[in-house]
Amino acid sequence: MSTDLSLPETTDADLSGADLRDVLADPPDRPRVFTRCDMTEANLSEADLTDATFHDCRLDGARLERAVLEGAGFTGGSAAGAVFAHTECTDTRFERVDLANTRWQGALLTDTVFTGCRMTGAGLNSLRGIGYTFDHCNLMLARCKGITLRGQTLEGLRMDEADLASADLRDTVWAESRLRGANLVNVRLSGADLRGADLGEPTLEQAGYLRGASISPVQAGTILGALGITVVD
Repeated sequence: MSTDLSLPETTDADLSGADLRDVLADPPDRPRVFTRCDMTEANLSEADLTDATFHDCRLDGARLERAVLEGAGFTGGSAAGAVFAHTECTDTRFERVDLANTRWQGALLTDTVFTGCRMTGAGLNSLRGIGYTFDHCNLMLARCKGITLRGQTLEGLRMDEADLASADLRDTVWAESRLRGANLVNVRLSGADLRGADLGEPTLEQAGYLRGASISPVQAGTILGALGITVVD
């Protein structure tokens, strides 16, 4: 077990509730590696964690406002309720991390990749940067106003009851995904292929937000059926 943060590798350290801003102010000669560390409610605000890696760490409720996470990688573990507001996350990777109820307002997410993450209730409004992607993530109830995913293939996303108001979803292709009950007010869907998305049974008003998108005959029948209209051959 290593808990000396002056060294680049830290393993099995209990850093819960610790103020780590000063100790992380000077980066080591090589990128930091954290393995199975408990950083619950720790303060990592403004820390320089460029190219750092976190393996199976616990960062629930941690503060990472304005931290530099460029090139960093998070694999496994949990950061539920953590604050990533205004962080710099260019080329950052999150794989199989519990990010439920995290806050990302103002974060720079250029080319950041989220894979297999639980992001229920995450606050993803006012993001900066382009090219961020979500693959097989649970974004149920996430707040994604104005999010830009234009031209992407969106696979395995669960966005039930997510707030996608004013999102740019033009030219997206949806596969094995869910949009049941999502808020689509003022969403841009021109050229989007929604045939691979479970739309549930939208109301007439909600169906109107799908203007410009392609849906399947089965989806169209479901929408009409919810309106009490029967389609016959």
